[in-house]
Amino acid sequence: MPTPLRPELPRSPGPRNATRAQRLGLVFGLLAAAFFALWFFAAILTPFVLAVCIAYFLDPVADRMARIGIPRWLGAGILIAGLLTLALIALLLLYPLLISQIGVLLARLPSYVTRIGTMLQDALAAAEERMQPMVLDPRLKDLAVSQLGSILVWLGTSATRLIGGGYALFNVFTFAVVTPIVGFYLLRDWPRIMARLETWLPRRNAAVLRQLAHDTDRVLSAWLRGQLICCALLAVYYALALSAVGLELGLLVGLLAGMFTFIPYVGSMTGMATAVLLAIGQFGSWRDVAMVAAVFLTGQIVEGYIIYPRLLGGRVELHAVWVIFALFAGGVAFGFLGVLLAVPIAAAIGVLARYWLRRYLESPLYLDPPRTGG
Repeated sequence: MPTPLRPELPRSPGPRNATRAQRLGLVFGLLAAAFFALWFFAAILTPFVLAVCIAYFLDPVADRMARIGIPRWLGAGILIAGLLTLALIALLLLYPLLISQIGVLLARLPSYVTRIGTMLQDALAAAEERMQPMVLDPRLKDLAVSQLGSILVWLGTSATRLIGGGYALFNVFTFAVVTPIVGFYLLRDWPRIMARLETWLPRRNAAVLRQLAHDTDRVLSAWLRGQLICCALLAVYYALALSAVGLELGLLVGLLAGMFTFIPYVGSMTGMATAVLLAIGQFGSWRDVAMVAAVFLTGQIVEGYIIYPRLLGGRVELHAVWVIFALFAGGVAFGFLGVLLAVPIAAAIGVLARYWLRRYLESPLYLDPPRTGG
């Protein structure tokens, strides 16, 4: 029995010009779809977004390996396996040390709070003697001591939850299995994915969109490279230097301070404040506290005058305030997923803003001289 003929699909009309409403509808429709997808799938997107970040970061290395004759699939497998090996080694070496540091913190926390309170009372008493006849209210002193102790207790319990209870924040299976697998396939097919996306660009604006994507890639890759190198170097430096000056929790504080350096100023200042409080609780001597503070001040000088100028120069076009706002806004909106997406979105918005500013400065809105009545 002959198969019935399938009805022919209607032929698409010939090329015609898109209206302004259609262009705006396409742009806002894509933005709305992206926002809805982030909101609806936020609970499961984190390992996939992390895999995209890994593929994006490793793509230049995979390209170099392909140019010397290594097949793309083999290069992607080697890179993902190497990254997993490094992560496993770091986990096996550092996690027991961090857990032991958490134990030390919980054991010493009451004595730290007591010593900090005593030193603060002594400092307030000395300030009261110098500010005579102005006298500090005793209730103000008691409030300052109690609040400082509460802050230190909160820091200790927060670090305990972050390190010891990490399984409650991240799904170990998805991050250990799904992310490497997805990262491998994305890294293997990255050139084809980018080529396919390029063919979907509207032909009228393809050149402009390619240039904007190139500028975003340049800014984002420079920022990521600089932050990863800076975080790694400072984490090692802070951990070794704080341990060398005798801070019992120097390894934990140093590693966390280095990791959170990707938040400009906020991470380093938070690490410095935490280390100083712990040094007051442990040493009870302002000389030793000054040594701990000097470690962080030296790290800031090295970061600001050596690491960034020598490695990146002026290629990072993301202002620190814009990065801080983006990270906090992304974290509030979508949690850890928002933190992962914050900087790429901030980089893209920055590139678009500079492009629109150039267009404005070249337009009659800016160049047209003011009209005078007559």
